Amino acid sequence: MNRVEGKTCIVTGAALGIGRACALRLAQEGARVALFDVLDAEGEAFARELQARGAEAAYWHVDVAREDEVASAIDAVAARFGGVYVLVNNAGIAGASKPTHEITEAEWDRVQAVNVKGVFFCTKHAIPHLRRAGHGSIINLSSIYGLVGAPDVPPYHAAKGAVRLMSKTDALLYAAECIRVNSVHPGYIRTPMVEQHLRDSGATDLEAAIAEVGRLHPLGHMGDADDIAWGVVYLASDEAKFVTGAELVIDGGYTAR
Repeated sequence: MNRVEGKTCIVTGAALGIGRACALRLAQEGARVALFDVLDAEGEAFARELQARGAEAAYWHVDVAREDEVASAIDAVAARFGGVYVLVNNAGIAGASKPTHEITEAEWDRVQAVNVKGVFFCTKHAIPHLRRAGHGSIINLSSIYGLVGAPDVPPYHAAKGAVRLMSKTDALLYAAECIRVNSVHPGYIRTPMVEQHLRDSGATDLEAAIAEVGRLHPLGHMGDADDIAWGVVYLASDEAKFVTGAELVIDGGYTAR
């Protein structure tokens, strides 16, 4: 119950899905948790839930694609909780699921703004606080599709590949300052985003589609958000003090083929 005790952790996209699971497990392991999202009702309710469980938690409305919102929120977190030690760059969107030649510039740019610029902005404005802390951990949520390709959602694949290499670059840039940077690569995880992606891809029977996609994984099923959250807890904790520039793949064997 104390793997990240006393550490202030920022989680982006924290209101639902993987982000929510990460924030919950970090809080249970003793962290002070700052929740960033644009879903205000869900984010505020989650903060109240964590507080009722005895955790130090607060919610900020942050569109990670807007640098001014990111900068002011991270500074506010540091002021409220006395510093920042962990950043979980989880916020992301799937984007349009159609062939590259049909993607509009606006559709492409929106995915890159959230999934790539969001990671850049949050990292940029967290680094000064991690430096002041004397160490830190940045955990970037990429995807199996930051490692392998698939014939769908081209902007998403491009973005998650970028996040993978951004993680390695920043790991090297900040290693001498004891700031670790790693990427996490989930397989298909049952979250609201994945369910919506399946509907957008034409699924009329959601449960059947989930079972079908689950069979793409050698373990035979989709993962749960908690499967990712425990990996994030590990990378946030001192258990991973010698881990940086790494790819933590949590995918039910999807990329082992």
